[in-house]
Amino acid sequence: MSSMLPMAPEARFSVNCFVLGMTVLFVPLVTGLRQESLTVTGRLAFVVYFVLLNVLLAVLNHNHQARFKVAIRACFLGFVCGCGLILSSSISTWRYFGWYLCSLSFFHYSEYLVTAITNPRNLTLDSFLLNHSFEYKLAAISSWLEFSLENLFFPVLKENQWLSILGLFLAVSGEVLRKAAMLTAGSNFTHVVASERASGHVLVTRGVYSVFRHPSYVGWFYWSVGTQVILCNPLCMVGYAIVSWQFFRDRIEDEEITLISFFGDQYLDYKARVYSGLPFIHGYKAM
Repeated sequence: MSSMLPMAPEARFSVNCFVLGMTVLFVPLVTGLRQESLTVTGRLAFVVYFVLLNVLLAVLNHNHQARFKVAIRACFLGFVCGCGLILSSSISTWRYFGWYLCSLSFFHYSEYLVTAITNPRNLTLDSFLLNHSFEYKLAAISSWLEFSLENLFFPVLKENQWLSILGLFLAVSGEVLRKAAMLTAGSNFTHVVASERASGHVLVTRGVYSVFRHPSYVGWFYWSVGTQVILCNPLCMVGYAIVSWQFFRDRIEDEEITLISFFGDQYLDYKARVYSGLPFIHGYKAM
């Protein structure tokens, strides 16, 4: 990996759209709204602003449908991140939900951005991972419901600031590790397990891959669990850990079967030297 990666046009365009969405931060300043006690009119102001952003993007990209699809997603994620920062300045326990929104939105946007920088040939709308799976969406909605209901009926559960700070640390650390893995692997990294070895596909063992065999999965695992620790969601905290662990256990085993078929003894030697990165997950056991 070179010290300076070129910024692809798709990456620059998405950054501009993400920053455009972040301008929602100016809404409270312009309207004089107080973040911690928004009225119905105040909430409506955010909705109207989001609609105006969408109209602006539609006008600017009316002859470029593909660019519009990227723009609307990147801008939406920037808008969510901006709303998360606004909530983070609240004096209520909803500030932790603001931390969560920032972590969630930036994770999905950075998946697209880093892919655009390191592997533009495989860049698609799916690189945002917004349509990851039905189970992923269900898990996200479940965490929102748990936080809302517990904040309403058991607010004391949401007042452990140190636990939320720990969750933020886990989420940020996981995010950094995953993106470091993507940057290190470069064009070798894809969001889908490859069934055939592409030309130029090499076994990456340097950088974070010298510490963990699957650093992108390790990062995603701790980011995922960390988001629920931020929210002090005891049910989803346990549920996310169990489901994510099971998912990555199966995913790692399937991926290692493929890697062994690609690289043979080279991968087996690497596997023997380097830990998978996730507790009690050893990967495929070659006979």
